[in-house]
Amino acid sequence: MTVVALGLPTTASAAAAPPDTPSDGPLRDRFGRIVTDLRVSVTDRCNLRCTYCMPAEGLDWLPTDEVLSTDELIRVMTVAVRDLGIRSIRFTGGEPLLRRDLEHLIGAVAGLPERPEIAMTTNGLGLARRIDGLVAAGLSRVNVSLDTVDPQRFAEITRRDRLDDVLSGLAAARDSALRSVKVNAVLAGHEDLARLPDLLTFCLDHGYQLRIIEQMPLDADHRWNRSAMVTAEEILAVLRSHFTLLSDPRPRGSAPAATWLVDGYDVDGEPARVGVIASVTRPFCGDCDRARLTADGALRNCLFAESETDLRGILRGDLPEKDIDEAIARRWRGNVWTKAAGHGVNDPDFHQPTRPMSAIGG
Repeated sequence: MTVVALGLPTTASAAAAPPDTPSDGPLRDRFGRIVTDLRVSVTDRCNLRCTYCMPAEGLDWLPTDEVLSTDELIRVMTVAVRDLGIRSIRFTGGEPLLRRDLEHLIGAVAGLPERPEIAMTTNGLGLARRIDGLVAAGLSRVNVSLDTVDPQRFAEITRRDRLDDVLSGLAAARDSALRSVKVNAVLAGHEDLARLPDLLTFCLDHGYQLRIIEQMPLDADHRWNRSAMVTAEEILAVLRSHFTLLSDPRPRGSAPAATWLVDGYDVDGEPARVGVIASVTRPFCGDCDRARLTADGALRNCLFAESETDLRGILRGDLPEKDIDEAIARRWRGNVWTKAAGHGVNDPDFHQPTRPMSAIGG
C-alpha cells in the first residue's frame, strides 16, 4: 500500500526558550494572550479518509512506541491544569475514539482538583456504543464532524459508506447527559454549498449546533488552493437565502466561531445558533487562547507553527523524577512565549505546515 510520509517540523529543545520567558503565572505570550485551552491529540490514526484531509491510501501512522502512553498523557495534562492555568481540554485525533484508554484519560482529567471543562472532537464512528462510558468518565461536550447528510456525497468525501454510524453517534450523544452537541462541517468544494441548507435544517430539527469551517491549508497532500476554498462570505450568503440570521448578542470572546441566531428556531428553549469558523478570510488570532499537544508529545502554539517543542524527551529522559514536572512547565512556557502574532496564512511567504491536521489535532 502506498502511504504518504508526514515528515516532522523543527523541534525546539529546552535551551531554545528565550531568556525573557516568564517563569510563573498563567501561560502567556509576548502579545498579552493567555492560553487556557488545550487540544490534546491522543492518536494520529483515523478510520475515515476525507478528501480534504488525507489521501485515499492513508498516511504513515506514528509507531506505537512514539505515541505518549496513558501515564505520560495524564502527567502532561496534570501539569497543564495544576501549574499552567489550563481550564479546558479537548481530546482530538486523528480519531480519538480509536484510543482504547480514552475513558481512563477523561476520568483522570475529571479527577484533578481544579477540574477543567472536558470536550472531544470526533468523526462519530463508534460514538453510539461508547457515549455512556465517556459521559460517566467526565466528558461534558462533543463536536461531531459531519459535512453532509447526503449519503452519496458523504461516501465521496470520506471514502467510506458510514453515514448511518455517524448519525447514530450524534443521536446517542443528544440523548445522553452531555451539555452540548455540535456538528463541525467543512465544505469540500463549491458544489457542497447547495447542500448546506439541508445540513443546517437537519441540525436545527435534531437539536445540534452547526459550525461551518473554512477549509484550511492542512491537508496531507498539500493541494489546498485558496481560490477553490469556500469562504465565509459564500457560506453566509447561502444560509441567508434560506434562513433569517440575526446578530448574536452573546460576546464571542476567544471562541473560534462567529455565531448568528437562526430566527424561528430554538434548541432546548434557547435560541438556535449557527456558527462560521473563518480561519482564513477572517482570522481571529488576536483572541486565540489555544495550545496543542500532538500524540507523540510535541507542543504546538499554533496550527500553522513551523516548529514544535518536544515534551516526550523530558518524560523519557534521564532527569530525576522530582524535576520532570518543572521541566515540562518551563519548556511549555517557552513555547507559548514565542507564539507568533498570527498564523500567516494570508502572507505572501506562507508555507503550509509539514504535519497535516490529522497529525496535529483539531
